[in-house]
Amino acid sequence: MAKDMRTYIRQLEERRPEDLVTVREEVDPKFGVTAIAQKLEEEGRFPVIFFERVKGSNIPLLINLTASYPRLAISMDSTLKEMVQEAARREANPIPPKWVSDADAPVKQVILKGADASLDLLPITTHNALDGGPFISGGVLLQKDPETGRINAGIYRHQKFDSRRIGVMQNPAHHGRYIGRKWEDRGEKQPAALVIGHHPALLMAAVAKVPGIGGELDVCGGYLGEPLELVQGETVDIPIPARAEIVIEGYIPAGERQFEGPFGEWPHYYTGKGDMPFLEVTAILMRRDAIYQDLFASHPEHNICGALPRMGSLFRRIQEVVPSVVNVNLPYSGGSRAFCYISLRKRSEGEPQQAAFAALTTETDIKHVYVVDDDIDVFNETEVLWALATRFEADEDLIIMPNCLGAHLNPTAHNRRKTGHGPLQTKCIFDCTKPAPPAEFPPTAKVPEEVMADLDLDRVLGEYRGLPTRTPTAV
Repeated sequence: MAKDMRTYIRQLEERRPEDLVTVREEVDPKFGVTAIAQKLEEEGRFPVIFFERVKGSNIPLLINLTASYPRLAISMDSTLKEMVQEAARREANPIPPKWVSDADAPVKQVILKGADASLDLLPITTHNALDGGPFISGGVLLQKDPETGRINAGIYRHQKFDSRRIGVMQNPAHHGRYIGRKWEDRGEKQPAALVIGHHPALLMAAVAKVPGIGGELDVCGGYLGEPLELVQGETVDIPIPARAEIVIEGYIPAGERQFEGPFGEWPHYYTGKGDMPFLEVTAILMRRDAIYQDLFASHPEHNICGALPRMGSLFRRIQEVVPSVVNVNLPYSGGSRAFCYISLRKRSEGEPQQAAFAALTTETDIKHVYVVDDDIDVFNETEVLWALATRFEADEDLIIMPNCLGAHLNPTAHNRRKTGHGPLQTKCIFDCTKPAPPAEFPPTAKVPEEVMADLDLDRVLGEYRGLPTRTPTAV
């Protein structure tokens, strides 16, 4: 059977059943869903939560599906240790989609058009206290380039304005915004389709850093390890995933705007609000037993979901210029976008800078790049900070680049004259590597590797883990 959200959930039931939680009592879509998710988050728990009953809707809701790196690793049949390299490998081997008939497309089991296509049917949530209203945060927007016909996929936020209109807020640097400008330059309304609920591969592909406009659906196939099944849209000339849970079709009018926001964004602040384009709904397609997939905005899922594909893209681009790159991490401490940790087997001076330049070019949201040696685990922040403390000197190892295109949703982003908010940021590169060979550097203090390799900790400790029940008698 082709992969989709349901096949992935069955995979989790087999491998991580403790990660699945069901809430049977009715919850309010305004803060009720996210309050439960946040309460679990405060306990250090990030399970997939299935809400059987959401007030005002007959459709159940799922949240936190992509809130865990171990779960994302499972989605690509990988391990936590190897997931970045596996994401890079799969991105580099895209698989084109394949078409299926309407009869073989579960998303077309229910087709609503005209007045029946009401957003009120969906359990769209209000996530955080100051949000301007309910937002769809876990959808993948499909747009067509009017010049090439290529389909672009991206994840944005979509505020529900009324039963027939949702906002479209896009980063000025993202390909989706470029496509929108092309349609507006033509004075034509833009067809689009918003996909809600599918395998994590679709969400990850939508934020992968694919060169040029389009190609994300092919990358999705690479992540899946099989072609993504597509079917033609009902009211728009857009191919849609046949095994999606829900698809909202419509058109974005040229030149028309609606005030949008505020909304708790990925830096965990309220940033970005104002007049934005919007989509006028022409149809809603769904499975008979559709599940609405939500993404917990401004909380760990918001950061983790988009981090792994970005890390895979970064690894590929960095490897093209510095083949000795070992690993890449966009740590949660930087919102999984603002900071980038890169480890490499340094062979000559200048390699750390080249690696950092590649990262900054690939992902404009990155603000600070830390480059470390291959003995540092980029997923161990204590080790990265140790390298910063002992292998970095600011007067020699720091590069500062002002007025770079950055993350417009970061509170510190500014305009050209720094008179207000804008898309520019100051980028920094921290070279935390040791001098290249043959230069000498003090060795790291460790127990001999051969002793560590021969040590069987389970045998030595046996059943005596923990402190003894009685303090040993002093000799």
